[in-house]
Amino acid sequence: MAYMLLMIEPPGQRATRTEAEGRDVYDRMVRFGEDLKERGLLLAVESLQSQARSSRVQVRGGKASVLDGPFAEAKEMVGGFFLVDCNTREEAIELAKRCPAAEWCTVEVRALAPCYDDSVR
Repeated sequence: MAYMLLMIEPPGQRATRTEAEGRDVYDRMVRFGEDLKERGLLLAVESLQSQARSSRVQVRGGKASVLDGPFAEAKEMVGGFFLVDCNTREEAIELAKRCPAAEWCTVEVRALAPCYDDSVR
């Protein structure tokens, strides 16, 4: 079953790091991803730019609105993800515990499933 490990970080956290610290964090995450790939667990991985460079789109009553970031009301942002193939939810949680990002943000574990099917554990 596929699980997504979402990196949930405080907005602006990346800006507090020096370039060397940022590269170190990135390198640690790359090594984690390479380990998952070698073990045959990695389906996809991406890092996302900050919310300052994002947009939110809504369509209500046939009218679209676009709000460009940064978003003042945001208390957290999705900074990236690993999409992994695990046999159980517990296995996915164990991977999240080993993820370096768990040291500086929250790693949310979510199973992939149709939006109408909330029975997946």
